[in-house]
Amino acid sequence: MMIRKKVTNNFQTVKMNYMKFRILLLSVFSSLSLFAQETEGEKLWTLEECVRHAEENNLTIRQAELDLQNAMIDKSDAIGNFIPDVNASLRASGNSGLTIDPTTNNFVNTSIFTASGDVTSTLTLFDGLRNFHQLNRAKLNAVATQYQADDIRDDIRLAVANAYLQILSNRETLKVLQAQARATQQDLDRTVELVDNGVLPKGDLLEIQATAANQEQQIVAAENSVLISRISLAQLLQISDYENFDVVDEGYVIPDDAVLNVSSDEIYRKALTFMNGIQASQYSVELAQKDLDIAKGARYPSLNAFINYNTRYSDKNFDPITGQLIPFKDQLYIYDGISYGAQVSIPVLNGFSVNNNIKRSKINVERAKLQLEQEKLSLETDVNQAYVDVKGSYKSYEAAGKTVEARRLAYDYAKERYNVGLMNSFDFSQAQARLDDAEATLIRTKYDFIFRLKVLKFYYGIPLEEW
Repeated sequence: MMIRKKVTNNFQTVKMNYMKFRILLLSVFSSLSLFAQETEGEKLWTLEECVRHAEENNLTIRQAELDLQNAMIDKSDAIGNFIPDVNASLRASGNSGLTIDPTTNNFVNTSIFTASGDVTSTLTLFDGLRNFHQLNRAKLNAVATQYQADDIRDDIRLAVANAYLQILSNRETLKVLQAQARATQQDLDRTVELVDNGVLPKGDLLEIQATAANQEQQIVAAENSVLISRISLAQLLQISDYENFDVVDEGYVIPDDAVLNVSSDEIYRKALTFMNGIQASQYSVELAQKDLDIAKGARYPSLNAFINYNTRYSDKNFDPITGQLIPFKDQLYIYDGISYGAQVSIPVLNGFSVNNNIKRSKINVERAKLQLEQEKLSLETDVNQAYVDVKGSYKSYEAAGKTVEARRLAYDYAKERYNVGLMNSFDFSQAQARLDDAEATLIRTKYDFIFRLKVLKFYYGIPLEEW
């Protein structure tokens, strides 16, 4: 008895110190929170605001937007291939000894300064339609890149929605644990009275105290889960101020489940028409076909036209009548000229590179087609999995609700028996633990069903903005 009493006293002392320490921490954090709200103003984020902020700031989405900008630059390059090239050059040199005067084409054996300039323009008239195919490919690539960026954006939206619902789930779990802890504290107060009156042994008091301490641990773990889930969502949104970031509890209820009346095959067929990943894969097939057309164009001759204007100057070019140096401006006018023409390049033997490039392009076409079929199979698998998951999570949610009702009735009955001394503290704690587990499972299955149902709606074409 002396040992049990000593253990009880020590336990109560530790618990009291723990509660004082916890109250102190809560006071400090509350003061810091109030100070932060006064200085910065705490903002509570809705799901719609989180999704919109992620679309504007998420690093993965921003990288996809950079890829889209590159695709638009490639399109500009392809358009530029149809525009004539214009290039200018200037040259000035000094020579000593025997050299050719560019203005007279005579040899001179002296120090001479010369200058020349020219402007050349070239235009591709025919290249096996490669420029034409390159332009079409650039247009297709811009559209395909846009679909890829939209697909990444959808993935981020789903991740944000999942993280958002995870915060609400953890927060609701915390509320349940806190309510249970308050109920346990009331039971503890009554147990102290019953023990003092000799109705219950002191061992029952130890059991209730252990239950209360265990619930305190669960509350701490739940608080950590809420904080970690908030940090995870903030990272998706590229928000570094984790302490002041929080979301609005929008009171999510079980949404409309009319989509469950649609067959999974119908959902899949509809998803094929708008899913960004499928659209991107379809354009990848067309891109591979354009690459094949470009490779085939290398078999044909290419025809280029050019025109060149040039002029020159020499400091040894003297007027034969006056004997004076012809002025710089006059020499540029006198000794200028224009040349023009066309050039045909005919591929004859190139180390099999053209034929090998065509073969590689054909393989890439087949690979793109297989990738498209693989994307369709993956989408079908995802839709069927989402459909099964929704039905399974809904059954789990219904079962969890029934379990909570049964556990609550059992707990109330156990509580009545415990209060009159017909049940020991261990059995009563077990009844309460089973109720705790049932309520936690109900919360988890509720939000699991909400998220999975929204994913299925997404495959059915319901925009994420309507969440």
